[in-house]
Amino acid sequence: MEIALTLCILIVAFLYASAGHGGASGYLALMAIFGIAPIYMKTSALTLNVFVSMIAFVSYYQAGYFRWKLLLPFVITSIPMAFIGAKIEIDPKVYKIALGVLLLIATARLLYKPSENKITSDLSLPIALFSGAVIGFFSGMTGIGGGIILSPLILLLGWASIKETAAVSALFIFLNSISGLIGIWQNGIAFPPEMMWWIAAGLAGGIAGGYTGSKKISMAGMKYILAIVLLIAGMKLLFV
Repeated sequence: MEIALTLCILIVAFLYASAGHGGASGYLALMAIFGIAPIYMKTSALTLNVFVSMIAFVSYYQAGYFRWKLLLPFVITSIPMAFIGAKIEIDPKVYKIALGVLLLIATARLLYKPSENKITSDLSLPIALFSGAVIGFFSGMTGIGGGIILSPLILLLGWASIKETAAVSALFIFLNSISGLIGIWQNGIAFPPEMMWWIAAGLAGGIAGGYTGSKKISMAGMKYILAIVLLIAGMKLLFV
């Protein structure tokens, strides 16, 4: 089971990094499916997020897709709220429901197909600041980086192209994950014995995925497979 989970983490890191994400929702889905203890889930997902999202960001940054002006309004409010959210201890049943809903959102995000270069409007500062605060809070509380919520928001509002959104989401996820881990650290961090293997798998998948995604290679079929995994995990958390 340990080998299978490690290989699955590598695949998830590859798929998410290709889209400019860290993969926390995927790791949490896998941990739910493989029965990992809840005490390890949030810290493990955020830690893997840090490594994979930074690799994804570097790949998209080097490809010329990053825009500071698009990122800053979101992180100004999201970073402190992620710190606050991570310090909140919630009932395991409530956590399962919240995580299940977010995994279903992740599934919808993977299945959503926006058209390339769909930039139709300028960024709204009030909306960006408010959205960053909300996303940051729930990111810290549940152990995701927030990219699964930020990306569709930017794309649906027409503020950036797909590749620009991926670049911004990657750094957004990295910063929120760091903030969330700092918040958890004050209450004590617990890692599973296999954590180093998971990090190694995440690094390998992240490097391959970041390179692949920034070079515009289609990942449609593999994303559908990942969407099925997320859907199963989300339904398991909500109804089992």
